[in-house]
Amino acid sequence: MISIIGKRKIWLTLSTVLVLASIVSISLYGLKLGIDFTGGSLIEFEFFVNRPTNQQVNDVLAPLGLTNIVTQPIGDKGMIIRSKDIDEKTHQQVIKTLQEKFLPAGATSDTKVLEEKQFNSIGPTVGQELKQKSIWAIIIVMIAIIAYIAWAFRKVSRQVASWKYGVIAVVSLLHDIIIVTGVFALLGHFYGIEVNAPFIAALLTIFGYSNNDTIVVFDRIRENLNRHVGEDFEKVVDQSINEVIVRSINTSFTVLLALFAIYLFGGTSIHDFTLALIIGVIAGTYSSIFLASPLLVIWEKFRTRG
Repeated sequence: MISIIGKRKIWLTLSTVLVLASIVSISLYGLKLGIDFTGGSLIEFEFFVNRPTNQQVNDVLAPLGLTNIVTQPIGDKGMIIRSKDIDEKTHQQVIKTLQEKFLPAGATSDTKVLEEKQFNSIGPTVGQELKQKSIWAIIIVMIAIIAYIAWAFRKVSRQVASWKYGVIAVVSLLHDIIIVTGVFALLGHFYGIEVNAPFIAALLTIFGYSNNDTIVVFDRIRENLNRHVGEDFEKVVDQSINEVIVRSINTSFTVLLALFAIYLFGGTSIHDFTLALIIGVIAGTYSSIFLASPLLVIWEKFRTRG
C-alpha cells in the first residue's frame, strides 16, 4: 500500500509552492480581460489572399476613427480585430475597407478578399454586469458545495464534523482555480490570451469535475470509517485513497485524452476554454488525492490534540 498520508508534507509543500507562484503571477500581471468583461467589439476574418500584417490592417482602419485597435492573427489565414464598441454602420465600413484595400493587383472588384467569421459587440455596462455575475456564481457554487457535502457526510461526524468535509473540498477547489487563473495570468501577459465568458464556464466545469473527484475519495473514507470503527483515522484514510487512486487517475487520463484531442483538432475559438479545462483537470486530480485527504487528517489531529 502506498503511504499517501505519510508523505503529506511533500504534497502540501508542492501545493503551497504552486498556489503562491500563481498568486504572485496574478498580482504582478492580472488577467487580460476580453470584451465580455470590458466591453467592445470583436470581428474575426478569414482572408482568401495573403494575410496582411497587423500594422497594415491598423493603418488601413485608422481613418475610420476606431480606438484601441488590437489585431491578432489566428491560424494560417485568420485574423481577429478588437476595438472599442462599434455600431453596425462602422462594422460594415470595416468590412468594405478591408475588401477594397487588400484587393490584389489586377483582380476584379468581384474578387472576394475575406470572409467574416463572427462579429460580437458588448457594451461596457453589460461587461461589468457579467463580471459581477461571474463572481457571484463562483461564490454561490462554493457555498452550495459546503452545504451539500455537510449533509451527505452527516453520519460520519464522530471523526470529523461533516461540514469540515465541505470546507476542505472548497479549499481544494480554490487550489485548482488559483492555479488555473495563475497560468492564464502568465499566458495573458506573455502571449496576449484574454479571459472571456468561456473561461468562467471552464472554471465552473472544473468546480464540478474536481468536486466529484474529491467526493469519490471522501465517500470511500466514509464507507471505511463505518466498516473499521475504532481503527486509526490516518490508516483508514490512507487505505481509502489507495482503493480509489487508480480509478481516479484512469478517469482523469481518459478525460484528458478527449480534451487534448479537442485542443489539437478543434477550432481556435475553443482553444483557451479547452486549455483551462486541461489545467483544471490535472490540478483537480492532484488536489483530490494529495491535498484534500491529507488536510482531513491534519484537521483531525488538531482536533484530538485540542
